[in-house]
Amino acid sequence: MKKLSLPIRFGIVTSAVLIAYFLVLALVDKHTNPAFSFVNAIITGFGIYEAIRISKLSDPAGFDYADGFKTGIITGFVATIVFTLFFLIYATEINSEFLSQLLQNMKGGLNSGVGIITFVVAIMGFATSVVSALTVMQLFKKSNNVAQNK
Repeated sequence: MKKLSLPIRFGIVTSAVLIAYFLVLALVDKHTNPAFSFVNAIITGFGIYEAIRISKLSDPAGFDYADGFKTGIITGFVATIVFTLFFLIYATEINSEFLSQLLQNMKGGLNSGVGIITFVVAIMGFATSVVSALTVMQLFKKSNNVAQNK
């Protein structure tokens, strides 16, 4: 259970930062511009980085690639699920005009409503999580290079 608690905690914190960032964008009326979602990848990547870093620090001898990758994936997926649920509630209950504004800014790229947009948000989050976990693990994996084993 201890191995799951760390990535779940970091996933919740990462989702809180994602939600706060989205709400700040909403305050300045920039939340309908899809270009700002690039920062979501940076926030998610940082949350995954910190979760893997703390995981390695807590058990340096037992830390391996699979454990670090699993920590990163769980962190990212928890953050994505929580943020997607928030996004769904925001788009349907808090600001019902949000989707039409978002679709207008996307120049009609998607003709459907909340279902497809929410699906796209979730898929983008899951993809970001996988890519971030793979990338971050390159920093933390044990090297088999001969030069480092001296």
